[in-house]
Amino acid sequence: MTDKKFYITTPIYYPSDYLHIGHCYCTIAADTMARYKRITGYDVYFLTGTDEHGEKIERKAEAAKTTPKAYVDNIVQATKELWKRLHIDYTHYIRTTDDYHERRVQKIFQKLYDKNFIYKGLYKGLYCVSDEAFFTDSQVIKKEDGKCYCPDCEKELEYKEEECYYLKLSDYGQWLIDYYKEHPEFLGPKERMNEMLNNFLLPGLEDLAVTRKGLKWGIPCPINKEHSIYVWIDALSNYITALGYPEEEDDLFKKYWACDVHFVGKEIVRFHSIIWPIMLKMLDIPLPKKVFGHGWILFDDGKKMSKSRGNVVEPNSLIDKYGVDSLRYFLMREITFGIDGYYSQELLLKRINSDLANDYGNLWHRITTMLGKYFNSILPEEVESVYGERERELKKAVLTLDANVESALDDFKFNEALSYIWEVIRMTNKYVEESAPWNLAKDETKKDYLANVMYISFQSYYIITAYLQIFFVETPKKVFNRLGLGDNVPLEDAKKWGSLNAGIKIERGEALFKRYDIEEEIGIKPKENKKEVNPPKDDKHKPNIEKEEFEKLELLTAKIIFAEKVENADKLIKFVVDIGGGEQRVVVSSIAEYYKAEDMVGKTVLYLANLKPKKFRGIMSHGMLLLADNGETLSIMKAEKDFEAGCEVK
Repeated sequence: MTDKKFYITTPIYYPSDYLHIGHCYCTIAADTMARYKRITGYDVYFLTGTDEHGEKIERKAEAAKTTPKAYVDNIVQATKELWKRLHIDYTHYIRTTDDYHERRVQKIFQKLYDKNFIYKGLYKGLYCVSDEAFFTDSQVIKKEDGKCYCPDCEKELEYKEEECYYLKLSDYGQWLIDYYKEHPEFLGPKERMNEMLNNFLLPGLEDLAVTRKGLKWGIPCPINKEHSIYVWIDALSNYITALGYPEEEDDLFKKYWACDVHFVGKEIVRFHSIIWPIMLKMLDIPLPKKVFGHGWILFDDGKKMSKSRGNVVEPNSLIDKYGVDSLRYFLMREITFGIDGYYSQELLLKRINSDLANDYGNLWHRITTMLGKYFNSILPEEVESVYGERERELKKAVLTLDANVESALDDFKFNEALSYIWEVIRMTNKYVEESAPWNLAKDETKKDYLANVMYISFQSYYIITAYLQIFFVETPKKVFNRLGLGDNVPLEDAKKWGSLNAGIKIERGEALFKRYDIEEEIGIKPKENKKEVNPPKDDKHKPNIEKEEFEKLELLTAKIIFAEKVENADKLIKFVVDIGGGEQRVVVSSIAEYYKAEDMVGKTVLYLANLKPKKFRGIMSHGMLLLADNGETLSIMKAEKDFEAGCEVK
């Protein structure tokens, strides 16, 4: 039993409607962190759930002609099914309608009241039903129509004047300012702390309304039956009621509190970094070690993805079409956790094509194809006696993943951790290309070199995939099973060089990730050419040839498996193409003005195989890629259907 404990939470989401990928973003981040800690030997408690009370739910249920409980039950069921599809491995799912939570919240409220932190008053001001938040006059958006609107969801605010109970936040403003100074690690990223200080703490905290009079869909207030406990004492308390506080059966609370990190969206940072720590101080409970406020997912127009705005992206359709690992990877790689990031289908597809299909997936296809051709799919022994600088450099990079990935994840830099892994993937691709096993296979005296390239490539891939268990939930299992190792491997064992045993039979299997035609996926239609087509003049064409002369050309489909810009050459790109039957060739083409090398990997193109070899900038080019030239730009020619490499072009 480990004595290393880690307690992580998401916010409890508001089930006024079905969840979108913004909710998935935070939950996947928390799940990734939980996986990382479990893999590295921690006893993890991962809490998520739903915040189910309030006036907005009451109104939604009324509009749907159902009860509030029936309304949220339906959305909670869909939420749990979504988390299952995303392989969110939470320890506990809390609902604020759970009997134990309601009972414990009432006890917390009573404690605060008995300690004179709660008093009765009158609230007058502006209220957002959608976000269940009160706003001062200086915080709202005022439009030309003379009405006031919510600064978060931009919906019209309502004026409220009602009796309520207040929590004495104002007494603790200076205490919290001092706590921030003494514990700068408490709130991250640091911009969030500056926002809380400048916008709320330094101007002076106001006391907080913590009950609503006449609200039926809420936890009854234990000191006044006409009132219900308002959202923040109800919702924030979930982090401790889930562990048993304040009742005697609080073994989980004693074991896991204080929380290591609360992941929350930046729009609710102020509740978690001001109200929550003050509540805990009043209750004489240690504060969480960290609150981390991530950014929003934005569209190209800069608008936040939000249920309130009705501009959300439904995650189930993305999982259905592109797979769970593709979505998890995109959200953790594309966006820096802590600042706003952008989503579009085009950005998602580019990540899938470039990183997953081309870099990671194609590397597997490439090395398994060669292993099948040269060693009958049996992994040969590593031959250290033929090590050179390339081998030492790659091995060093692979073995430094441990420190680099750990350092990045400990700071919640998910995209940085993945960038370290992808750097090694690309190094491995480059190592294979520069080692040219297809040439080594032609020389009987180079068998040890060929064996070494194969072993090092697979050992690198194995360690890379072991680290990807932190982020991916399906693909590593596929790879490990093709290696004959079952569904999972311990990272602690796998990350050591030599952990992959020679002599195993390796199965290539189907492609790990599919490559997509982006224009076709996002529905871009080619522009119609409405110009009249005139018959060409005979003198513009080359002399006619016989069919026999054409048949001398060996035209094939070829798959580009590696591409890089030729150094000190503005126009040249060096390609390695698979032409079928396990054969690969180097081709140099003058298309760098029209294509980026990284965008070409994975494309199946038309290739002239029997053109006489020619040297470009010291690189021998074998064959030629077929291009179309309209006088202004060049276009790679490719097969209309998804053909394998090596198909004859007739």
